[in-house]
Amino acid sequence: MKPTLYSAWRATAPYRVRIGLALKGIAYDYVPVNLIKGEQRDAAYKAVNPQGLTPALDLGDGQVLTQSLAILEWLEETHPQPAILPTAPLDRQRVRAMALVVACDIHPLNNTRVGRALDKLGVSKEDNLAWVHRWITDGFDTLEPMVSRYGSGFAFGSEPTIADCCLIPQVYSANRFEVDLSPWPAIRAVAERAAAHRAFQAAHPSQQPDAVPV
Repeated sequence: MKPTLYSAWRATAPYRVRIGLALKGIAYDYVPVNLIKGEQRDAAYKAVNPQGLTPALDLGDGQVLTQSLAILEWLEETHPQPAILPTAPLDRQRVRAMALVVACDIHPLNNTRVGRALDKLGVSKEDNLAWVHRWITDGFDTLEPMVSRYGSGFAFGSEPTIADCCLIPQVYSANRFEVDLSPWPAIRAVAERAAAHRAFQAAHPSQQPDAVPV
């Protein structure tokens, strides 16, 4: 039985999981959740994920996984090849640290919920965009020397890891919000490498069934 992924085409958290599933070669069914229309708050979806966030990975028999990094870790534990974490504990820590810069320090401050909260507080579109740019810039300033030191094609080493599962969606988001990526050549190089990789191509927002032309 294939798992079912509840996803939103350009939301970065489910994008991470789509990359992980593609890297592991796991087929899945796709159920779109329209975040703009608020479907994540509907009773039908909250019966799947009471937190009302995407992604959710339904394994069947009442087993539903939530939280993108926890899902990626589960994928690694249950489908160890190809690996998306290195072998050495210190290297694994570094990969996780890169992933968490995105998942904890950048994304939570820039997601749909926060943007709407800022709108309700009367923050202008210009100031809202400046807010997004600030946190992406801070995060990428942190990541750039890490990727430069440990990367060799991808964020850590020569093969994709959980760090890339998080970084590439964040680069997509940065491009969406017109962040100038020129200060971060190492990150840009990883994004270019990923763009030529089949798993990242398959997971790209433009390839999802609920994608909207932009």
